[in-house]
Amino acid sequence: MIPENTSNSPRVRPITIAILAMGGEGGGVLTDWVVDLAEHGGYLAQKTSVPGVAQRTGATVYYVELFPKKAAREQLPVLALMPVPGDVDIVLASEFMEAGRAIARGLVTPDRTTLITSTHRVFTMQERVAVGDDRVDSHALLKSSEEAAARLFAFDMSGIAESSGSLVTAVLFGALAASGALPFQRSAFEATIRRSGVGVEPSVRAFKAGLEAANAPATVAERTLPVVATASEPDVSPLLSAISDQLSGLSLPVISSGVRRLIDYQDEKYAKFYLERLEPILALERTRSDSSDELLTEVGRVLAVAMSYEDTIRVAELKIRRSRFNRVRKEIKAKDGEIVEISEYFHPRRQEIVETVPASIGRWITRNKLAAALLDRVTRKGYVVKTSSVRGFLLLSLIARLKPVRPRSLRWIAECERHESWLAKTVEVAKRDYALAVEIARCLELVRGYGDTHERAVKKFQTIMEFLPALEKRDRAAMHLATLRKAADADEGGELLKQKLADIFDNVHRMGAAAGQ
Repeated sequence: MIPENTSNSPRVRPITIAILAMGGEGGGVLTDWVVDLAEHGGYLAQKTSVPGVAQRTGATVYYVELFPKKAAREQLPVLALMPVPGDVDIVLASEFMEAGRAIARGLVTPDRTTLITSTHRVFTMQERVAVGDDRVDSHALLKSSEEAAARLFAFDMSGIAESSGSLVTAVLFGALAASGALPFQRSAFEATIRRSGVGVEPSVRAFKAGLEAANAPATVAERTLPVVATASEPDVSPLLSAISDQLSGLSLPVISSGVRRLIDYQDEKYAKFYLERLEPILALERTRSDSSDELLTEVGRVLAVAMSYEDTIRVAELKIRRSRFNRVRKEIKAKDGEIVEISEYFHPRRQEIVETVPASIGRWITRNKLAAALLDRVTRKGYVVKTSSVRGFLLLSLIARLKPVRPRSLRWIAECERHESWLAKTVEVAKRDYALAVEIARCLELVRGYGDTHERAVKKFQTIMEFLPALEKRDRAAMHLATLRKAADADEGGELLKQKLADIFDNVHRMGAAAGQ
């Protein structure tokens, strides 16, 4: 029996470690390494784990407590089974959002916790299924991590693991060794990996790379956040030369990205048209002495996305890009020489086909009942196309080559009319209510997708624009419009938007009636 502490020496507390990892990332292996390291270093160790619901809706939380054997001769160690908020010494997170979850749970505290995390992201289910862009800002998450932890070691461990041929947890183990948060020599960490006897050499490589990266001076710098690079980006400085000196540090990168996007989507002429459309907003910003370029930035961002709308041509083009094939092979970890088949499911409706062909043909199909019925019959069922086969690749390649026809299509005409109307309204309102104009600019991003999704999105956008004149007469119009936009974005069917419209105008009606009394 281990005796209780009967001496006057201070009580020894255990070292507490929480490990958050997703399925398949080796969280259990990392936990076993920590336990083995401790037991060979003269410590008692206890481990527990609570599995998550799924790989991305809840990670497994592993918990380890270490207690020195020497102290156990005089003090009865009491080891907990779960991490307690405010009492965790070390938190290891295999992915950046898991670090955020640990912070939210109170496991990371500025007076005690060393936080070691990879900065790469695997999007949560909420981020994936959101109608709009609901991704968490990694830079804001990094700032929160810096404020929450006593010490922070954060860098892209996933990339290092991949280049080392190992798992991210081996890199975490290296960063743990570099942190000095545990009372063991580096050689003891490496010896632990070698004692495991499984995947030793790749794990040791990843461990060493993680240790070196954690010791680098840029470990906690914002530049360590992974950046998604686009291949062969064109030099857009000649196109921007006439206005680049009028753009702020906020608007320049956004508009530059917009120009690149539209060159990739259509051609350089289309990118010039984009810049021409921005001229009224740029002129308006010049008249404002205290301009922050917020309106120009928002219009530039939203318009670039709207002008690169999704149609059958764009979908076909993206499906057959070499970068996509390379990404698929990388994601499934296909080896050189292995054959990978990629099957795509398509269900184009008559409307998408009518909107893709030249407008004259599209209108003829719409008017001709026989042609419309025949097209409906052909498109009644979906099709599976193997883009990895010669036949499937050539089929989508043929559709992608319709890009020069796009400016003569019905969809192009409809989108251009919508963009011009929205832009004119934004400029008009900006002259009397800048904040409201910014919100109007953001409303166009509601229009997205194709098929049924696009139809519903257009209806919600049109509904908001129809209520705009009445809304502009109310106090706090920008706030109300933001509420409506967010409601429309959160609910694909549009029911929430209807509810918010009723709430806003019913409240206004009641307030007016009360004032009349």
